[in-house]
Amino acid sequence: MKDTTLVIMAAGIGSRFGGGIKQLEPVGPNGEIIMDYSIFDAIEAGFNKVVFVIRKDLEAVFKDVIGNRIEKVIQVEYAFQEKDDLPEGFTLPENREKPWGTGQAILACKNVVKEPFAVINADDYYGKDSFKTLHDYLVQDVKIEGKYNISMVGFVLGNTLSDNGAVTRGICVTDAEGNLVAVNETSGLVKTETGAAVEKDGCYTEIDSDSRVSMNMWGFGPEIFDELEKGFTEFLRSLQPEDVKKEYLLPSIVDRLVKEKHAQVKVLESKDKWVGVTYKEDKPFVVESIRGFIAEGRYPENLYGNR
Repeated sequence: MKDTTLVIMAAGIGSRFGGGIKQLEPVGPNGEIIMDYSIFDAIEAGFNKVVFVIRKDLEAVFKDVIGNRIEKVIQVEYAFQEKDDLPEGFTLPENREKPWGTGQAILACKNVVKEPFAVINADDYYGKDSFKTLHDYLVQDVKIEGKYNISMVGFVLGNTLSDNGAVTRGICVTDAEGNLVAVNETSGLVKTETGAAVEKDGCYTEIDSDSRVSMNMWGFGPEIFDELEKGFTEFLRSLQPEDVKKEYLLPSIVDRLVKEKHAQVKVLESKDKWVGVTYKEDKPFVVESIRGFIAEGRYPENLYGNR
């Protein structure tokens, strides 16, 4: 079987979660965190390496909470995303507080990922079918002349909303063949009695809750790293003084490549219900969901046995 890697983006500081490291919050009956379940599903799907993208200052606690345990069940490597990890000729803006977003997170993996790879967020539960569908597409090694072959799992918007506040989602537009035409990054998305709406300044605009959205579950070939490296330099060069919080984001990068006809993106549909911790108040629902999955037989009570 062809080698495939799962890249988990875990460098965020979880500001909306009250300043804690939300990716490391236990949600399972034996202290498991959301990443444990994602990795379990990825291994079942056929992935044979995990790369954790973290900040260097989180390394010790991260290894203690999950990394040392996961090394016993799958090959593990680390990539470090730092706000001052910039191309030659650039300096860190004085007021920059965070790393530069998901595009920089994946670029940090350039020296440790040489095979087709999937990308996920650390604090999102994606579901078994999502990993299987994405893995099976990656191992096909589809070649598209003159274009990057990219894939993404599209989730139903209504399955990705929080009961505890507004969220931002990349709403996907696809063609008749299921290829991505555009990703419209949409903030202020809230759950309503009739489905979903965009809230702005107290006004609500209804939106189709069956829309497909990106939850940052992507599939790439290793050739994407050169593109990300070039694009990051262009992104930094374009920044103005007022852009101190601006981020280099995967959905925007992919959207640009599609519009420039440099990439074809296959949208792989998933009916799985996304579960994630956007707000601190989301945690009890995640814990309840995991217990439900265990009761259904989807996961064992003790996820990795006695290892």
